Order: sequence, then C-alpha cells, then structure tokens
Amino acid sequence: MTAADLTLDTLGLFCPIPVILTSKKIKQMELNQVLEILSDDEGIKKDMPAWCKSSGNEFLDLLQEGKVFRVYVRKTKQP
Repeated sequence: MTAADLTLDTLGLFCPIPVILTSKKIKQMELNQVLEILSDDEGIKKDMPAWCKSSGNEFLDLLQEGKVFRVYVRKTKQP
C-alpha cells in the first residue's frame, strides 16, 4: 500500500469537484509528497489518471474498498 503524506476527503462529491479540490490541495504540497484522495464517485477511476497526465503529476495507485476509492497521487511538478 502507498503511504500518503496528506489525505483529501471528497466523499459525497461528484465530478469535477474531486479533481478541482485535488488540484488546489496539491499546489499547497511539497514536491514528491503523496496525496491520498478518498472518493465515492465512480468517475474518479478515469478522471484522476487523466488529470495527472494533463497536470504533470504522477498517478500512483487506485484501490477500491466497497464503494470508496482511494487514489494516490505524487506531486512531481511545481506550479
């Protein structure tokens, strides 16, 4: 399992809000820190890898526990 430096809870929020909140949070983080995003929006499975590709950050992993998705993103780019 990936170790996260910070966790962002977006449970109950739907596309594009989890990606928008992730973008804001990652800008506040240090380079190479890992953000864990909690979401129950099925769309996160395709939205987060796409955002990582377009933003230059590293998509590490996506785990599903019941209806909750845990997504791990490493900050690899300074804004």
